Amino acid sequence: MADEGGQDDSSTRVGGGTDPATAASDGDDDGAAFRTDERGRIVDGAAYEDVPVWDDEYLDRVSDRLMFNYDLERDARFRGESFDLYASMRIDSQKEFFHPSLDYANHHSDEHLFARRVDRASVGELERLVELGHDLADEWVEGDEEHYGTDLSFVLVAEEVPDDVREFVVDFRERELLKYGYYGHYEIGLGVVAPGEERAVASREADVVSAFALWDDVPERKGHRGILSRLLGRLRG
Repeated sequence: MADEGGQDDSSTRVGGGTDPATAASDGDDDGAAFRTDERGRIVDGAAYEDVPVWDDEYLDRVSDRLMFNYDLERDARFRGESFDLYASMRIDSQKEFFHPSLDYANHHSDEHLFARRVDRASVGELERLVELGHDLADEWVEGDEEHYGTDLSFVLVAEEVPDDVREFVVDFRERELLKYGYYGHYEIGLGVVAPGEERAVASREADVVSAFALWDDVPERKGHRGILSRLLGRLRG
């Protein structure tokens, strides 16, 4: 929507699949109805052709929450570390003055999510993932005036959340300014989820961990609930 000065803020989100409501109304290329599984998800057709399926029912349900905003991969490896689920998204934003061709203040934000199951979550493993986050940021983050921010979030799915892990995650925050903030910043987020106990903890800015809380709750964390947490709350009613 344009303001009084004729300026218009717009953003483009890159990632995710097709809305199943639209896809289902169109059918596939041959005009046949899409097949769905027992949970009503489309299992063939162009709408979901790039979305992997996890043998792990829990992670597959988490992917249902992420798929329309993120590009998803399964069994991904980065610098020797393996992850059952990897998700990425880029948001390009710009301001327009009366016409889209007269744009300025272009910038982009990137999000990377890494999740895996573990026998037991530990502080040592989380610290190792933080170091991996810094290494990937050094490799991936573009240091220029159009970079606003990059989030790298790591989630461990375990049987329980030990007390020392909970304290480490809830108190954790790691944010690095690039060229004193002139080139934006990157932030590392952490989360640990115990689906059997319906318990999740997240660091202060790790909003995406809310997608892993399939029960009627949000992760334990410091600070206010993030954008995704509030959105999921509204969707739950």
